Amino acid sequence: MRRFAVTVSAVLVVLLSFASTATAQSLRRMARIGMLCAPACKVSFDEAFLDELKKIGWVEGTNITIERKDPDYHLDQLPALASDLVRSKPDLIVAFTPHAARAAKNATSDIPIVIALVADPVGMGLASSLAQPGGNLTGVATMDRIDFGGKFLGILREVLPQAKRVAVFLNTLNEMHRLVFPETPAAAAKLGFQLDVFDLREAGEVPRAIAAAKAQRAEALDIFSDPIFSFPSNRVPDLAVQAGLPSISFDLDFARAGGLISYGPDFLALARIGARYVDRILKGAKTAELPIEQPTKYLLVINLKTAKSLGIEIPANVLARADEVIE
Repeated sequence: MRRFAVTVSAVLVVLLSFASTATAQSLRRMARIGMLCAPACKVSFDEAFLDELKKIGWVEGTNITIERKDPDYHLDQLPALASDLVRSKPDLIVAFTPHAARAAKNATSDIPIVIALVADPVGMGLASSLAQPGGNLTGVATMDRIDFGGKFLGILREVLPQAKRVAVFLNTLNEMHRLVFPETPAAAAKLGFQLDVFDLREAGEVPRAIAAAKAQRAEALDIFSDPIFSFPSNRVPDLAVQAGLPSISFDLDFARAGGLISYGPDFLALARIGARYVDRILKGAKTAELPIEQPTKYLLVINLKTAKSLGIEIPANVLARADEVIE
């Protein structure tokens, strides 16, 4: 009888121990994510990111909480917002776009950071290398930097074989623009383009810049991807068409919103990959040991409706290569 009592007691201790461990694990599973976005969080890539997290098993409000910080288009607020996130001590921080990635990295060297929609994190000094990022940051890059400027302007040359003057819109407050643009003049010269460069810092400068480009006899616009040009997605394409200027951009939504050509990665797919990094880190993977991924394919989007309105005939060989044609 005494042996039975001892056995029952031992079993109860084991069961209570398992119950206690299960409860602790359940509590730990409510992971906390800080999200830093530029210019805003409630956009299409955020939806794709959340949808992928849900598919993996992380459901907001059930086993994960997300504290979102965005500057509502006031990018100078990003450093303060990043500091706020760090003080809240999340399990990790997700940073969308180069502006947000820089602010997050400057704010913490301890909390894991997952980046998305950042063209060249190594060039920015955010990671030691793609294969071995080191430190507390990893995620998804958006550009391979291998003669991308030549490929990009090469498409424009095929579509506009007689064009000579191209207006480039960039924002040198964006670190990626400062890294990538120096490669552009040489690529343009090889293709016979003369560049007029417009360094814009605010969205309100865009209408005047398009008017100035037209006055300087630009024959096309090369729009670098940046929040001041990309949100709302139809603003710059509409202004370009009104000015009678064909336009090309890295952002796929640019052509979908009325621009002539887009050539770039699938940002929504990259946001989904970013969600998988979050999953791996929350399950114990070390940030420094997770290689940064790059796009394996760039998508070409042609807006035929815009081409017709501008009186431009898209060559058959370009249309044949297009991943998406808007009619």
